[in-house]
Amino acid sequence: MKYIVMLCDGMADYPMEELGGQTPMMKAKKPNMDSLVKKSTVGLVKTVPDTMKPGSDVANLSAMGYDPLSCYTGRSPLEAMSIGIDMADDDIAFRCNLVTLSDDELYENKTMLDYSSQEITTGEAAKLIEALNEQLKDSEIEFFTGISYRHCMIWHKGPNGLGLTPPHDISDRKITEYMPENRKILDLMKKSYDILKNHPVNAQRVKNGLNPANSIWLWGEGTRPAIPDFKEKFGLDGAAISAVDLIKGIGITAGLDVIDVEGATGNITTNFANKGKAALNALLNGKDYVYIHVEAPDECGHRGETENKIKSIELIDSDIIGPVTRGLENAGEDFTIIVMPDHPTPISTKTHARDAVPFMIYRSNKPAKGTDRFDENEAKATGLYIPDGPELMKLFIGK
Repeated sequence: MKYIVMLCDGMADYPMEELGGQTPMMKAKKPNMDSLVKKSTVGLVKTVPDTMKPGSDVANLSAMGYDPLSCYTGRSPLEAMSIGIDMADDDIAFRCNLVTLSDDELYENKTMLDYSSQEITTGEAAKLIEALNEQLKDSEIEFFTGISYRHCMIWHKGPNGLGLTPPHDISDRKITEYMPENRKILDLMKKSYDILKNHPVNAQRVKNGLNPANSIWLWGEGTRPAIPDFKEKFGLDGAAISAVDLIKGIGITAGLDVIDVEGATGNITTNFANKGKAALNALLNGKDYVYIHVEAPDECGHRGETENKIKSIELIDSDIIGPVTRGLENAGEDFTIIVMPDHPTPISTKTHARDAVPFMIYRSNKPAKGTDRFDENEAKATGLYIPDGPELMKLFIGK
């Protein structure tokens, strides 16, 4: 038996007036999902405990079968693992976004115009991170280049539990009430604005009509991750496929093979087809389990892009789910596939929600009585509800 998790980050949503009361999942043309769901176990699962913030870190750990209440140590440490940072036990890692703030004179009065600096390229970002290290690196602080706008700062022997706000939660808002209380963190953010606002990379971006990456925003702090080995826990030899450092970091920490895919970007431009090909290749060449993570629906939710969110769901269906399931059928392989979001990212709020999310589990050798379509309402109508996210893994692998 082969096991596939198709994790559609942020896919779930709320009914939208512009879609006639439908959600993007309802509106999307997804013939493969809607064919499989008719023979699937369908329901809702709560991936985020009430005491935790509804981040992709917590929700993806839950979807992978790990209890975030016992193993979660922060988002940034997982991303640090993915870019090869060897954290000491007393290091604190911070996610370091390159953001676009408004040009108000006082830093505290600025507005979060763009949490991703219009998805700045990694090459441009590397030069900005280098400039930060040249002026801000010391015996305590060091910056590391990640991908696009997503980077990492290590504070050796730093503080934890600062309660910092993710920048994608405050899109288009003044940052005044979201400023960090820790003086050093605030000082680093203010100094970064002075360093970056006139940097040649940003001067060229403005000239090209692009948003400048004129400040850092620090959040998601935590200590070295403590995630049990996946194969030891579940008895499956697995792999993870994702464009984002967070999921790669979870995979590395859990002992999964992390497969890099050409053209994977973490947004609507990602190469969906290459992700599907990579997953199928891994499954036909010895892997028992593949966790396919697609960030695009989440990014579209954060950016308020309704049509692109619908399009991303359709591309997951046509370019990943269809080819992977047909490929396994043609190879004579029995398989179980679960399709689910990690959390909702509603267009209306542009941020994560902790609502329970729909899931479908299709077993090629044991069809179930499913629903007509795969969406939030159909999943809720089944009455199947799993209140503890990690328990879904037991249902998924039949244990």
